[in-house]
Amino acid sequence: MRVVIAEDAAMMREGLVRLLTDRGFEVCAAVADAEALRAAVDADRPDVAVVDIRMPPTHTDEGLRAAIDIRRDHPGVGVLVFSQYVETRYATRLLADRPAGVGYLLKDRVADVADFTDALIRVASGGTALDPEVVGHLMRAGTGVAELTPREREVLALMAEGRSNAGIATALVITPGVVEKHVANIFAKLGLPPSDGDNRRVLAVLRHLGG
Repeated sequence: MRVVIAEDAAMMREGLVRLLTDRGFEVCAAVADAEALRAAVDADRPDVAVVDIRMPPTHTDEGLRAAIDIRRDHPGVGVLVFSQYVETRYATRLLADRPAGVGYLLKDRVADVADFTDALIRVASGGTALDPEVVGHLMRAGTGVAELTPREREVLALMAEGRSNAGIATALVITPGVVEKHVANIFAKLGLPPSDGDNRRVLAVLRHLGG
C-alpha cells in the first residue's frame, strides 16, 4: 500500500515514516506543507494520504483544504486526517460530499499502532475511520440527529469507527438483534431508505453534516 504523509513537525513526520515502513507500507513521499502534499499526490498517486491540519504558511487549516482538493482531483485516493485538533468547518465539507475513503483521527487519542494502521488500511480501501470525539463535534456542528436516542447515538458513534453490528453488540453488551433494531431506527430517523448505490452505514454517520 502506497502512502503520502503531510506533517510539518519533523520528528512526527519521520516517526510516521518509520512506523509505516516497518509495517510494510510504501511511503512514497513525506512532506511538510500543503503545496508539497498536492504535488506529491499528483506525482505519486498513492492509495492514501495522511494529512495534518495545521501546516505552513499560516498553520490554520491548510491541510484540510488540501485534503478537500485531493478528494476532488483524485477521488481514488483515500485521505486520513491525523491531527491534534477538531476543525469542523472544512471537516464537514470533506466528509459530507463523499465520505467513503475518508478518516479523521486525533493524535492524542490513538494509543495503539495497530489501531492506526487498521484505520489507514480501511480508509485506503474506501471505508471510514472517525474518532468518536470528532463525530461528536461534527454532530453538534450539523443537524439531523436531534431525534436519535442516547443509545442510538452510541450505536452511530461505533458505526463511525467502522464496527460491524457484531462489534457494536460486543462493545455495548447487547445482542446483535438489538443492534439491528437501533441501526434500522437510525436509518429511518435520518431519512435513509435502502439503496443499491449508497453505503447507508456511512451516510447515517454523516448525512446530517449536509445540513
